[in-house]
Amino acid sequence: MDSNKSKRSVFVTVGTTSFDSLIKTVNTDQLKEALLNKGYTHLVIQMGRGSYFPKKSNGKDGSLVVDYFTFSSSIAEYLKSASLVISHAGSGSIFETLKLAKPLIVVVNENLMDNHQSELAEELAERKHLFCGHPKTLYQVIESLDLDSIVRYKSGDATPVAKLINRHLGFPVD
Repeated sequence: MDSNKSKRSVFVTVGTTSFDSLIKTVNTDQLKEALLNKGYTHLVIQMGRGSYFPKKSNGKDGSLVVDYFTFSSSIAEYLKSASLVISHAGSGSIFETLKLAKPLIVVVNENLMDNHQSELAEELAERKHLFCGHPKTLYQVIESLDLDSIVRYKSGDATPVAKLINRHLGFPVD
């Protein structure tokens, strides 16, 4: 790999869950090749409680540099340094990434019962704040990735809602 080439990192996170189907998908040669073709150079995987361990790579053969870990006391630095984030559909991971204005692909875990997380991901994708897919469609999402189509997410002010709730419950309102 050209040592002058700038580092463009993809960070994958599953939070504290087990989401082996996502980890297996990002570990495929096809997906790694798609990321390379989009100009990414590094793949860092936070695999949570999963039992599937991806293959590490030093990238010396022109492939992606791949590393993984299970948990970290904070993923904030990984998110900040990422050029692209691929995440499970947990609201904490989604909003932390959007707050940093990082391009985000949310992958829905179809194995979860009553998967309310998919509703959040699909709504934010419809509003063009992120991209949404499933392990089986992640390759296609990356292939068609158009980062210029993202609409920056602006978090709202919850103060009026909090005041309304406090007033309704009989608490003092400032």
